[in-house]
Amino acid sequence: MTFFPSPRSAFLLLVVVVLLGAVGYRSLTSSSSSAADAAPVGDGRLPEGTSVYDEDHAGITELDPGLLRALRRAATDAAGDDVDIVVNSGWRSPSYQKRLLDEAVTKYGSRAEAARWVATPQASPHVAGDAVDVGPTAATTWLAAHGARYGLCRIYDNEPWHYELRPEATDQGCPPRYPDPTHDPRTQR
Repeated sequence: MTFFPSPRSAFLLLVVVVLLGAVGYRSLTSSSSSAADAAPVGDGRLPEGTSVYDEDHAGITELDPGLLRALRRAATDAAGDDVDIVVNSGWRSPSYQKRLLDEAVTKYGSRAEAARWVATPQASPHVAGDAVDVGPTAATTWLAAHGARYGLCRIYDNEPWHYELRPEATDQGCPPRYPDPTHDPRTQR
């Protein structure tokens, strides 16, 4: 015996198929926007205690890949010495860097004095993803002693937390430090 659905049953079946298709389509588009929502975003601000292994914040994921690899290798070895390296600041958007500079001008009373601590968005190695500020003190002490073997060098005398990648340091040691960013030719832009 062959079964032929009534026109009413066929219509209901068609409605069910269309509805299931619509729900499936919404699920697909929702999951793709969820994936986009899960992509690291932000202006570079990091929560306190951010791990060098973080994949959720642009302040970490937008770092230069070589710098990030060196930092993660150093953090792994530092952990063997019971030292936890965290990133207090890494990549920064130009707008976030400008906000930090404006805050420094307010804090230090002049743009000239603020420049000893915060570079312009056009000159900051943070905006380029080429610098990290690390902590706590045990981490900066550990990196001061061991950072060169990873190519991680302290750049400024007044900022013991600020490190940048200098690959040649693995063979030649870190270059001499600048007293502060105002002596760094890169910040003169």
